Amino acid sequence: MKYLCLACEEERTLNELSQPEWQALRKETLDYVESLRDGGRLIATHPLQSATLAKTVRIRNGKVSVTDGPFVETKEHIGGYFLIEARDLEEAIQIASKWPSARFGSIEVRPIDEELRLDRRYGAADEAAKGIRGIPL
Repeated sequence: MKYLCLACEEERTLNELSQPEWQALRKETLDYVESLRDGGRLIATHPLQSATLAKTVRIRNGKVSVTDGPFVETKEHIGGYFLIEARDLEEAIQIASKWPSARFGSIEVRPIDEELRLDRRYGAADEAAKGIRGIPL
């Protein structure tokens, strides 16, 4: 199964790293990317540019609205993503927990739907998540 892992980081924290600290983190990240590729787990990964360059687009009452920055005011922003192949959610969490920036940010792990559902967008996913967490359906 495929999982999208969103690496959420506080830009200030990364920008405050010294050059040697940044180089060490970068090397650790690139080494982990290579190990995931070699193990057949990594499908794709890309860093994102600063959240200060983001635009949020909404359509309300037929009118397009574009605002600067991410949708929610938060210290952590999506800094990049990695798309992985894992047996199940537990293995995906294990893979995400080894991503270097998880030590000072967070990694959101979400299963990928291979196609848009016919019935409704999220309802079945909510029930599946309950089953994953051991809550009876």
